Amino acid sequence: MYALHIANKNYSSWSLRPWIMLSMAGVAFEEQLHRFNPGGSSREDFLRFSPSGQVPVLQDGDLKIWDSLAILEYLAERHEGFWPADPGARAWARCAAAEMHSGFSALRGQCAMSVGVRVRLSRIDAALQQDLDRLDALWEQGLDQFGGPFLTGLAFTSVDAMYAPVAFRIRSYGLKLGERAAAYAERLLALPAMVRWETAALAETFREPLHDAEIAAVGEILEDRRAAS
Repeated sequence: MYALHIANKNYSSWSLRPWIMLSMAGVAFEEQLHRFNPGGSSREDFLRFSPSGQVPVLQDGDLKIWDSLAILEYLAERHEGFWPADPGARAWARCAAAEMHSGFSALRGQCAMSVGVRVRLSRIDAALQQDLDRLDALWEQGLDQFGGPFLTGLAFTSVDAMYAPVAFRIRSYGLKLGERAAAYAERLLALPAMVRWETAALAETFREPLHDAEIAAVGEILEDRRAAS
């Protein structure tokens, strides 16, 4: 059985990506959760199981795959349904997934994932608005071109997994998108596997002060739904 090494579910957007895809595909795996170090960098601790000192890491016997997109590609070579069957849809999905993997830096930098909080941003600068506009256009393109309800059609695939953490960010920070893109984000949040992740995230009692400080620096925390630490 695969082992998937992840970090705190409240914070770790990169961990969510392979976790949600494995869950949606019905592929059995053992979850190994490691807490971020509350005193600072977790790299030294994570090097015990991760070649890069980061999460996620998929372990298949003696083999370790330590990048979220590489994990999805590795699994796609062994299981059906990780990418669309249609070549055109698959090419689009891979482009959109790679764009999330390497882009949207303002969105990721200014709106760090924290499943349990609700935040009123102090401002939305030009870089963040540009990312939101691109996200809106990209999601609408996929939904229009392939008919929905997911980005490349009827089935949830790896491109949806790559954008799953964005749905939490949209809700946490009250980010505004067009009607169809916003509805897609709500569909992601309503998936049973996403609800399971959220439930576990809210139950976590440990905190990572650096993550929380980053969030407090960008706006006013209106609500914290996490279990008391």
